[in-house]
Amino acid sequence: MSHVVSIQSRITDSSAVNAACQRLGLTSPVQGTAKLYSGEATGLLLHLPDWKFPVAINTTTGEIQFDDYEGQWGDRQSLDRFLQMYSVEKTKLEARKRGFTVTEQALEDGSIKIQLVEGGA
Repeated sequence: MSHVVSIQSRITDSSAVNAACQRLGLTSPVQGTAKLYSGEATGLLLHLPDWKFPVAINTTTGEIQFDDYEGQWGDRQSLDRFLQMYSVEKTKLEARKRGFTVTEQALEDGSIKIQLVEGGA
């Protein structure tokens, strides 16, 4: 039986963050404090292509902080792509922990279809 699932992500798993970065060809984030335009942000510092400032991911709260100056200092699509890959990788990690076989398929519209099958590892 097939089910459609919507996921609202909170970034809490550093293993899934690293897997998403690897898929996207990004350097793995490191824990630290970054200076933003006005202030600082602490967490896993994610450097997205062509972004002026890094994205800070607090894996304790799941929140992210960034300053893209409404897209002028960084293309929001890069962040959206990272969030999509994080969601895929987190889903796969959790499903495999529970004994599911996972397959994924990239769709023409840019979305990703994930299929979980109970019982195969």
